[in-house]
Amino acid sequence: MGFIDEIKAKAKADKKTIVLPESMDKRTYDAAEKILKEEIANIVIIGTPEEIKEYGEGYDISGATIVDPFNDPNKQKYIDKFVELRAKKGVTPEQAQEQMEKDYMYYACLMCKCGDADGVVSGACHSTGNTIRPALQLLKTKPGISSVSGFFLMEVPNCEFGENGLFVFADCAVMPEVNAEQMAEVAALSAESFSSFVGAEPKVALLSFSTMGSAKHDNVTKVQEAVKIAKEKYPEIALDGELQLDAALVPSVAELKAPGSKVAGHANTLVFPSLEAGNIGYKLVQRLAKANAYGPVLQGLSMPVNDLSRGCFADDIVGVVAMTAVQAQK
Repeated sequence: MGFIDEIKAKAKADKKTIVLPESMDKRTYDAAEKILKEEIANIVIIGTPEEIKEYGEGYDISGATIVDPFNDPNKQKYIDKFVELRAKKGVTPEQAQEQMEKDYMYYACLMCKCGDADGVVSGACHSTGNTIRPALQLLKTKPGISSVSGFFLMEVPNCEFGENGLFVFADCAVMPEVNAEQMAEVAALSAESFSSFVGAEPKVALLSFSTMGSAKHDNVTKVQEAVKIAKEKYPEIALDGELQLDAALVPSVAELKAPGSKVAGHANTLVFPSLEAGNIGYKLVQRLAKANAYGPVLQGLSMPVNDLSRGCFADDIVGVVAMTAVQAQK
């Protein structure tokens, strides 16, 4: 059984309700039909009757809940919650209603906030910013978490490293630059994500172009500080750094460069020092090693909201919905 099949099985075991707000895209309906057929999750599609008819024609979504944002009996409840959450910004009921009708992502997040859904998947035809912004404004981050980051679950075929070829790579999606505190936070969230999805102990490497002080640079110092912060705040997590990639993964290299480290040579959760490095890193592995890259999956929000690539296929949406449902189980 492959990784995504295991995730689907986990999702089926405790079905959650996931909202798909992009009713103006045929891939939404293709994915919804497959999700409902496989009984991975309960599905809510937000859209007007006209949108559902135009884009959903030919797909069997009879098991989905359709929410018309203009005629939903729960609409006033969501407007009131929007005004409450954005009171400090002076949002009026009229402004809330206009925003909800114009951007269904806001409607989806309010459904989650009010307990009518467990998570949201969007981004097939919207930017990452348009997916994350409503979530930050309405759902906010988890208590004690300052920022949202994104990871990819990498499944590398015929790989002796990681957890039988499974890795978490972060942050590959959200923050262009991280400071030491944020990097430590990403390390903790990524460890939690690895444990949740893979079911094995995370071994977290904070990556750099230096290993244990082999080079001197402000960028190296940042990673060293992040390691110190992370070890103090999250002593229960197996993590170490700063580590070059080969020292993080290859036992023989780790023995030379980081002797005594319990993580070096055995890492399965890789925290990159910048979005630039993370994005390049996951795409290199995806293309050169023919790896499956599941994500980006967002972490740090109070409820699961996940982004899609605008070039995604319906099967990609199915996979991300399954991962979102598993996140919601936590």
